[in-house]
Order: sequence, then C-alpha cells, then structure tokens
Amino acid sequence: MEAAQRAAIDEMKREIHQWFDQLEKQDAADTVKRTKLQVGVSDYALIDCTAEPIQIVDHDLGFGWPDEKDEQPDPHALFTIEQIQTLIKPQLAEATGERLELLAASPVTDYRFTFCGKFRAVESVFELTLVEYVNEAKKQELLGHIQTYVAQKLDAGKFPTKPLDTFFLVRHLLSEQLFPQLDGEWIIAKFEKILELNKSRKEALQEHRSYIIMMLKAWVENQLLPTYFAIEEGEDGQKQYILKPEAADDSVQPGLITLLLYAAVAILCFEPSYSKSRGLSFIDCARQLGSDKATQLLEEGSGAYPKEDSDYSDAFVHCKANDVFSTITIVIKQEEQQSYGRAVSFILRLLQQGFPKSYKIKLKSSEKHYLPLKGLAKSDTHRFFANALAFDELHSQLEQYAREAMEEFEWYGDAEDEKSCMPGSYAVFGLGLADPRYFSLVEQYMKLVDVEHQSVQNKFTAEFAARYGVNADSIATLVVCMLHSTEELKLKIKPAFEEEVNLELLLEQAAGLQNYEVEHLIYLIWGGTDKLKAAARKTKDTRQPLMEQLLQAAY
Repeated sequence: MEAAQRAAIDEMKREIHQWFDQLEKQDAADTVKRTKLQVGVSDYALIDCTAEPIQIVDHDLGFGWPDEKDEQPDPHALFTIEQIQTLIKPQLAEATGERLELLAASPVTDYRFTFCGKFRAVESVFELTLVEYVNEAKKQELLGHIQTYVAQKLDAGKFPTKPLDTFFLVRHLLSEQLFPQLDGEWIIAKFEKILELNKSRKEALQEHRSYIIMMLKAWVENQLLPTYFAIEEGEDGQKQYILKPEAADDSVQPGLITLLLYAAVAILCFEPSYSKSRGLSFIDCARQLGSDKATQLLEEGSGAYPKEDSDYSDAFVHCKANDVFSTITIVIKQEEQQSYGRAVSFILRLLQQGFPKSYKIKLKSSEKHYLPLKGLAKSDTHRFFANALAFDELHSQLEQYAREAMEEFEWYGDAEDEKSCMPGSYAVFGLGLADPRYFSLVEQYMKLVDVEHQSVQNKFTAEFAARYGVNADSIATLVVCMLHSTEELKLKIKPAFEEEVNLELLLEQAAGLQNYEVEHLIYLIWGGTDKLKAAARKTKDTRQPLMEQLLQAAY
C-alpha cells in the first residue's frame, strides 16, 4: 500500500472516530421513553469520501439516478474499486464495528445499524455497505415489545392508539430483519385494526393512515420491487419497472402480493391525485407477477364499497364506480330530475365512505349544458353538474354534495393545468350564480382553494361581480372571492368601490386582514397602491380619508 493510500485511509478512520465521539455525547434516553416500540435512535450513517473535506451524514440520501460525472473514470483517484473492497472496507468496517459494540447498551443506537461508504474510484464513484450491525439483545427486546403491543393495544384494544406508536409499529412489521417471512394478511389485519380504533378522530386517523401508506411505499419501492424488477427512469421522470427474466420463474409469496395491492389501493384512495400513477404502477407490477386480483382491481375496483353503493341501476339511471381509476360512470336513461337526483345521491354516498375525491365522471347523456363561465374544462364531470343544476329542486342536494366534496389539494380527474379545479367546483359555481342564499357555500369553497395550482375561481369571481354587483349584500362574499383569486383576475368594479358606502364596507372587510391581503384587494380593484394613491389625491370629498385608511391597511 502506498503512503498516500495509507494516509487517506487513516483520515477516513479519524473521521469515523470523531463522528462516534459526537454520537456518544447525545442524550437519547428521553427519546426512547416516548414509546416501547423504539429501543434506539440512530440506525444509519454514510461516510462520503468524495466530499472535501470528508463528511459523515446520518440520513440515507438514496442512491437515486447516477450523476453523469460520477460515471466518468478518474485516473487521479487513489483507489480502484477492487482496492476499495479489499483495502478500505475491512479497515473501516473494523473501526466502525468496534465503536458500535461500545454503544451496545446505549439508546443512542438502534437494534441494527447500517454504515455505508461513498468513494471516488479510478473507474467511477462507488458506493457500498461497510457494516450491517445487529444488536441481538436489543432486537429480542424489541420483538417482545411488539408482541405485547399487538396483543394488548390492537388485538384486545378498545381505545385510540398513539400515532407515534403506529409510526414505529408499521415500520417494524414490514422489516424483513425482524420478520423474515412477512405474513401479508396478518399485517393488513393489524393496519385495519389501527384505523378502526382511531376512526372517531378524523385528524388522528389521517395521521395513522399517512404513516401506514408512507411505510408501505418505502417497503414496496426499496425492498419488494427491486427483487423482481429492473428499475429505469422513464422520459417523464417516473420509475419504470421491468420484470427480470428470472423473476418469471420465481414463485412470489402470496402475502407479498397482497401487501403490494393493499399499498396500491391505499395510495389510490387516500393519497393526492398526483400520487395516482404510483398506485397504478404498483398494481401493474402485481399483474406482471401473476396476480389475478390485480387484473380484477383494474376492471372492477377494490371492492371496498358495498355492491349497492358502487353499482346502482334503475329505470332512470345506471351508476358504477371504480375507485382504482377514481372513475364514476353515469348513464342517464331519462333526462329527468329523478335521474340526476339519484346520481348525485350515488356520488354523495361514495364520498361519505371515503371514495377518492379526485374522481372523474364518464357521462352518457343527451343533454349538453355547461356553466356560463369561459375557460372551464368541457368535461363530462362539468357537463353532469351543469345538467343537474338545471333542476332547481336539486339545488339543496347539490349544496350537500359540494360541502362533502370540497377538499384542499384535490382536483377533479378530467381537468388539467389552467383548468384544474377542486372537487365541488361546478356545483359551487352554479349555485353561487343561481341564488344569494349560497354565498356562504361560495365563501367556504374559496377558503379551501389552492391558489398556486388553481385559477378557474377567477372566472367565477368575474361573473359573480358582474351578476350581483358591489353592494351591502354581495361585498363580503366578493372580497373572499378576490382574496382567493390570482392577480390575473380582471374586474370592472373600480367605480362601484369608489362610492362612499362601498368604501366603508370594504374597510370593514379589510379589518383583520394581513397587509399583503389588503394590497391584493387594492391591486384587483385599482391596479395597485400607486393608482389608489392617485385616486385619493384627486378625490376632495369625504371619500379621500377612506381611501387613505385603506392604503394604510396595506402597509
């Protein structure tokens, strides 16, 4: 070994010892006291010898897609890949193992610890695992805690559980280090019991479910699929899974397929719309692995809803839902109020049972009504609700639907880009333009709008202002609409707002708003604070101090 190589390895070992010195100083006792399902804190570290100076990070950066420069040969590197494996790895592994043994009884380290390395070799940048350390005493202790928790808190449980417990339990149940033979049906039963015990608390239920889905996704993508598929990056940046030739001859444990499909359905039903492609790719992977259930899911849905609630037919209408594709097919047999009323009831029942809100409608109907708003998607979903809105008797039912459907960060599945809109949009827009009694519905809707990803509310706000004008009855709702519209909104309401009575009403609405919100209102009405200042200077009557007060509220 050359002197330069020896010096480089010595520097790596110094960094490792210094890092462990700092780790030993950490106080992890209070952390592991929060739950019996955590016996230690740190479980991973990577020494990055490509960085200058050398760095050790305690979180998995992921291998990701290799950088082009990492693939290039480096004739100036001190080591070849073979030397990294034969010279560096044994020495760093020995130093790391010794330090981990000294921490065996400390809560600073978990029952297992993975120490990796990243090096610049002559051939390319090279990453490998240096140490896979398992503390058998802590492992057995943890398994005992898991068994006790499942028996007492889940199997015999009658009360809500802690989200932190779920975070660790799900992770452990999917760990092949703890459970080499995963029993998919048994694991899913535990997940479902967690959700059942916490169903009475909506926010807590969402937190428990998010941990389950998060851990399932990590298990599928990092452990299950790499075993059977080659993974490539598609043109759209999405992962492409290509079945390995040898995988076709392997018999995949049915329980693993069951877990894969459970993860897929959970993503499709409960994750935001942008995650749908991941759920569908999981189902397709299960299909490639020979799952008949995967094909059934694609054709019929998950089967999570009663037959009468997912496939309804009578003399007026036929409605069928597929939660995997978040699609509701509606065939209107008779163009009558009863047909649309029953279809709306069908959708409402599904949403109340957790059907994906980012759904889309496939409509078969002879009527082609649309809302009087340019720029909305001419989709079947839009057409269905516009058709239904033509029946005044259905308005209260449509209001009930809209209040159930509205959900921040969700969008109808058949409108994209600038035409994207939150579920409930068409019903809210139609009702808001039909009758002032739905102004409160409009306000509730606007407060949920994600302005960064939706702008169709601009179209509604402009029509709302044109239809109702600026007055004591409309101004509160109009202000809420403007606050949740983008700066591209074009309004012709400046003369109306420069009337003294409306200026006073606007000031009342501005009370309690943030400065930037008042500035936004001024921009939409006058074109900016400078233009309002100019208007105030020209106004010599009692309106001038009102304008000046409005300007002060914007600063």
